[in-house]
Amino acid sequence: MSEPVIARKGPYEVEVKAGEKYFWCGCGRSATQPYCDGSHKGTGLVPVMFTAQTDETVYLCGCKATSKRPFCDGSHQRV
Repeated sequence: MSEPVIARKGPYEVEVKAGEKYFWCGCGRSATQPYCDGSHKGTGLVPVMFTAQTDETVYLCGCKATSKRPFCDGSHQRV
């Protein structure tokens, strides 16, 4: 299994809509960060699906080291 690639040393600020499904890139290889584009194939890593509960701004992890996948927990300050 491969290790995730740091896509960005900081979170992605994105708007989500209530009831919509999103697929966060867990491998760091996607060209459509912070979302999955299928680049994880063959790595043993997978995206994380989440459904937005409300229309809001969220902060998705860019360093891929968060313990609160897919949301930023500040881990980028230690990588």
